[in-house]
Amino acid sequence: MRFTALRTPAVRALLGVFAVLALTLTGLVAAPRSMTPTAEAHGWVVSPPSRQDHCATRTVSWSCDGVEYEPHSVEAPKGSMLCSGGSRFTTLDNDSLAWPRTTISSTQSFQWTLTARHRTSTWEYFVDGQLFKTVNDGGAQPGSTVTHTLTGLPSGNHKILARWNVFDTGNAFYACVNVNVGGTGSPEDPTDPPGDECTAAPWESTATYLGGDLVTYANHTYRAKWWTRGEIPSSSDVWVDQGAC
Repeated sequence: MRFTALRTPAVRALLGVFAVLALTLTGLVAAPRSMTPTAEAHGWVVSPPSRQDHCATRTVSWSCDGVEYEPHSVEAPKGSMLCSGGSRFTTLDNDSLAWPRTTISSTQSFQWTLTARHRTSTWEYFVDGQLFKTVNDGGAQPGSTVTHTLTGLPSGNHKILARWNVFDTGNAFYACVNVNVGGTGSPEDPTDPPGDECTAAPWESTATYLGGDLVTYANHTYRAKWWTRGEIPSSSDVWVDQGAC
């Protein structure tokens, strides 16, 4: 008799409301897990090893802002000339660090490993800030590995910036490779930071410089003509190249 009240329409309706509320609350609790975005993977240069590849394989002794755990994630808006592309991985931009330098020939293949095969506009390769080669994919989807061969590379020590421009977004992926072409330059000793012969401080993208200021960038000394900030020495008229050091 004491359970008879549970059979009344009013009580059954009330229990139904409680059941709906319980399911709703359960969904709200579970939603964050299902809605949390997973890290999307992309790609980077693995041969010759890029700076982020050296970070990932622990061939450098310093911290790399976390890129050692996700070398594929150096993604930023198109058009940057920074190794980080302007992303949070700013250690990649530090030319004063003793980045390992790979000895290559004047003809060299560069291989990307792609963990997300974005449709591609172009692949670009810059040698010391100057465009050296462009490969136009016209929006095609690449494979899981992509290889491009550069021929006629100048002898000596160089920094090569590889840029992968995605077709249907405004972003690109960036990778810098330190090389010694033809074995004619002086490979850097990882125990000694490079730039001992460069007396000017390394260029910093966030620093303000006045006319006459000297900086070191890509193993060259540059002098500022006038006030500047964020303009890359090797690709801006405000800087005058004073020669290699």
